[in-house]
Amino acid sequence: MKFASYRNGTRDGQLMLVSRDLTQALAVPELAATLQEVLDDWDGIVPALEPIYAALNAGQLSAAVAFDQHLCESPLPRAYQWADGSAYVNHVELVRQARNAEMPASFWTDPLMYQGGSDDFLGPKDAIEMADTGWGIDFEAELAVITDDVPMGTPASQAGDYIRLLMLVNDVSLRGLIPNELAKGFGFFQSKPSSAFSPVAVTVDELGPAWQQHKVHLPLLSELNGQLFGKPNAGVDMTFNFAQLIAHAAKTRHLSAGAIIGSGTVSNKQGTGHGSAINEGGVGYSCIAEVRMIETIRDGKPSTGFMQFGDSIKIEMLDQHGASIFGSIEQQVVAYTEPHED
Repeated sequence: MKFASYRNGTRDGQLMLVSRDLTQALAVPELAATLQEVLDDWDGIVPALEPIYAALNAGQLSAAVAFDQHLCESPLPRAYQWADGSAYVNHVELVRQARNAEMPASFWTDPLMYQGGSDDFLGPKDAIEMADTGWGIDFEAELAVITDDVPMGTPASQAGDYIRLLMLVNDVSLRGLIPNELAKGFGFFQSKPSSAFSPVAVTVDELGPAWQQHKVHLPLLSELNGQLFGKPNAGVDMTFNFAQLIAHAAKTRHLSAGAIIGSGTVSNKQGTGHGSAINEGGVGYSCIAEVRMIETIRDGKPSTGFMQFGDSIKIEMLDQHGASIFGSIEQQVVAYTEPHED
């Protein structure tokens, strides 16, 4: 099943059931007005939606409208929880190697995770508004799951049972602000502004054989300014799968229905041992910082710049037949003007 949230003047948008091929959409107000309502009563609402979804895919509903990704908020325009992991340890290893820092062995057995702001997500086509390009504006292409209620202490062997939906993520990062924040020893805040999620959130069965071991075994595509920048396979080199990430997040707390758990930047090892650019025959990268790390390790300094005003990023995942699964995140960096009193 596929879900979207259309802008309708409310904070949480209007729930839309979306056809598998992303061409048709249908509001179902008699069952649920928002996606959060579905998540709050998954076992009660989803069975009632299944025959409607089948009819929508068969083109049998006259009330259906053409699906328009540009009308979408993120599937959850705001959420009770947004915790982003770093499941691709290759990415972490590169960060530390670039600054000549040894990586603790525990990073391979204990996931990194930070708690992000979840009160104001960007829509998948919304601009990335920034006041200063000197902050080091970067995209991060990731996947995320949305969970049901997860009891505290749920082990990884059971945590996958609580996955309800998957989405794509652009976890925007301000690389120039990160070092000073981390140096305070209290984690990210200003350096992690609002994230954007794909137009559509999908149930795991929509992925077919690509969903294995709680991983998505498909390439994640990133286009920077219209040029393919990365296509790493999200199921490769994922040290911690989504079940393990959920278990980590729930170690000391309950997770409420609608909690979002991210994978971190998708990253593959290959070629040089860390990956290589698309124009070098590799799978490329899911963020600018990673190619800068490679350049620093190879050349002693980075040569690729971060995003500037007018730059654009597109993030998408295609199925085995070349069809878009989640729709696309397409954003442009624009200058933000702070409000002033009259």
